[in-house]
Amino acid sequence: MAKNSKFKWITFGILAAISWGISGLFGKILFQSTSMSAMMLTQIRMVIGGIVILGISIILKHDIFAMFKDWRMVINLVLYAILGMIPDQLFYFMTVDYGDASIATILQYLGPFFIMLYMALFHHQIPSRLEIISAIVAFFGVMIIATDGKFTSMEITPKVLFWGILSAIGVMLNTILPRPLLKKYNALDVTGWGLIVAGISLIAGHPEIQEIQFNFVNIFNILVVSILGTALAFLFYMLSLEHISPTIVSLLDAFEPITATLGSVLFLGLTLHLPDIWGMLLILIAVIGLNYQPQSKME
Repeated sequence: MAKNSKFKWITFGILAAISWGISGLFGKILFQSTSMSAMMLTQIRMVIGGIVILGISIILKHDIFAMFKDWRMVINLVLYAILGMIPDQLFYFMTVDYGDASIATILQYLGPFFIMLYMALFHHQIPSRLEIISAIVAFFGVMIIATDGKFTSMEITPKVLFWGILSAIGVMLNTILPRPLLKKYNALDVTGWGLIVAGISLIAGHPEIQEIQFNFVNIFNILVVSILGTALAFLFYMLSLEHISPTIVSLLDAFEPITATLGSVLFLGLTLHLPDIWGMLLILIAVIGLNYQPQSKME
């Protein structure tokens, strides 16, 4: 893969993480200003995001029902939606609920290490030394940002650890499961149907109706979370996953806490501290290292 092309697909992965980071800020505003639960927001964002993406696919004259002609691909799609998309999103919020956002962010970022283990065991793709070093450097960067450098203040209960590990496994499955689909179908259709199946499954399994005041501000916040933080975020992620290895794509998720931190500084009055800056620098160093990865490790 050409260097410029590799950088382009890494950029898509970074854009996905940035979009999720922005989504988290608007989601937090919704939780504070309304009675909307994380479950209800997840249901809404997935269904709206999936409809938006499939709408774009129809405009581009794609055959959006092509994958439904192969029952094996349908099974793969359902597994991706239920075992990948839902745990990646919902279990993170469960960890936040039982602990806090900083612990949830750190535990979920164990995902890249699970992906490395999976690729080594089942695809005999041993991560390069540079991949391992980059993963460790990025993980410490995420830890510093999430805790503001105060590692001793972390309290991890068995329940928090349980849901946090499941969210990390969700990251792995959300990255691994769509790969066979992406080899046969375009990222728009896979992402759109995945979101709709995931959203409908959540609604069927946990119907939750809350009275929300649908004023302009709340509708705007919901649309930002649904379109930017869900439709575009997952689409950017899938486009990146089509061209570079799952390990690298998952490592780029480290830009999500960077975005959330900077957004909180700009819009929520959070003060940026020196540990935050050090954490961001570590993540940037890790990504620069990934960009100069040997070509043999790229897909």
